[in-house]
Amino acid sequence: MERPGPTMFPIAIASLPRRSAVAALSAAALALLVAAAPAKPAGPRWSATVAESAIGAYSVGNPQAKVKLVEYFSYTCSHCAEFAKESGTALKTQYVDRGLVLFEYRNLIRDPLDMAAAMLARCGGPKAFLANHQAIFAAQPAWLGKAAKMTQAQQAPWYQGSLGDRTRRMAADTGLDALMRARGYTAAQLDACLSSGVAEAELMGMTSIGMNADKVAGTPTFFVNGRKTEVGHWADLKPVLDAALKQK
Repeated sequence: MERPGPTMFPIAIASLPRRSAVAALSAAALALLVAAAPAKPAGPRWSATVAESAIGAYSVGNPQAKVKLVEYFSYTCSHCAEFAKESGTALKTQYVDRGLVLFEYRNLIRDPLDMAAAMLARCGGPKAFLANHQAIFAAQPAWLGKAAKMTQAQQAPWYQGSLGDRTRRMAADTGLDALMRARGYTAAQLDACLSSGVAEAELMGMTSIGMNADKVAGTPTFFVNGRKTEVGHWADLKPVLDAALKQK
């Protein structure tokens, strides 16, 4: 890009006293230097940092964050979907992205359809998890609504055959597979995710830890720095996070 110089302002400079002309040139040069200076690089966006824990849960954020938030959740839990909607932007931008909170997502499997949704959320590994998680919860009224309208006879095939047979039928009947295909997954990728015995074992292991070790009785349940909190909504959890951040 061509930079303006003295010859581009002949009329303005000619009409000014000499000292004013020099000042005008200095101001113009300073403005150019400021405009040309590289922008200060932004800090790390910690929500892009996703890792898998020893128990197979996915954690999002700064591993060295002062506060560790753990949520036990279920995809067929309407209150969990409400929390995901309520907390979404504020939790991400004010706490996770700033490196203040590390958020660990732990599944507590409640039913077979929850298992199928959880296996789909894990399709693509840690980097794909958060977007899949949010999409599945955002669409919960649609796919869970379809399941609620089905008769026992219509749901009977969900309990027959191999793991992959069962989960594929659930995904097809509820529209979860269509949701994931719209996100760019192929049928082969979805089949592999829904047939994964490793993923099933990890999810059941997480559920066992939640129920037996952490004494989780329902979803959502939150732990802040290892301590269980008796809250279920973002408006109630936010003050708990703020208080934990203020502690020495």
